[in-house]
Amino acid sequence: MLLKTKKLMKAFGGLKAINKVDFELPKNEIRGIIGPNGSGKSTFFNLVSGVYDADPGSYIEFDGHDITNEPPHKVGELGLARTFQLLRLYQDMSVINNVMSGYHTLVPYKFIDAVIGRKKIWDQEKVIKEEMMELLSFVGLADYAEMNASELSGGQRRLLVLARAIAGKPKLLMLDEPAAGLSPVNVDNLMKILMRLKEKYGLTLIIIEHILKVVMDTCSKVTVLDHGEKIAEGT
Repeated sequence: MLLKTKKLMKAFGGLKAINKVDFELPKNEIRGIIGPNGSGKSTFFNLVSGVYDADPGSYIEFDGHDITNEPPHKVGELGLARTFQLLRLYQDMSVINNVMSGYHTLVPYKFIDAVIGRKKIWDQEKVIKEEMMELLSFVGLADYAEMNASELSGGQRRLLVLARAIAGKPKLLMLDEPAAGLSPVNVDNLMKILMRLKEKYGLTLIIIEHILKVVMDTCSKVTVLDHGEKIAEGT
């Protein structure tokens, strides 16, 4: 299993946001997580990605590593990437630089190289930029590479967030409501991109989404949460 949780728990005061959730996800699957508002979906994401610490007795394993209560940067280094409901972009940076920021865990040089090996840095930056341009082309944003992220439309920003998450070459990509606010045409475009991403990069995905068309047309299996508990799971 690529991702596994056992008795995953998180309480905020007297509210059990996640209550003893067991979850298993094999490689190369697209899993949907659905449930009403307040059911614990985003809390589950925050626990797995290290944004929240889980309560005692919880266990989270990713790609054979115990990541229970590991900080987000450690989880990211192992190959887990995620997006958030609220778009978090560097608004005053260009589109290409936003995507390149997602590559930071893979940068092959160190601080000392930047001081004494300038040509080496320039050569590697050129290679990275070419790779990121290919990724932007894949999601349809290559023509906007030098534009500031703040100038993009809402739909384009969602695609940029997706591209930045993929830039780090994750093994698992967790998407929190990727279709929120998109028009029906852009929702269809997003679904096509997700399927192409899975095939091109061998990604495993977990998708939280209220638009059930996205879930039904992309996910092979669905997990249902309600009041912090897993109440159903299956095709």
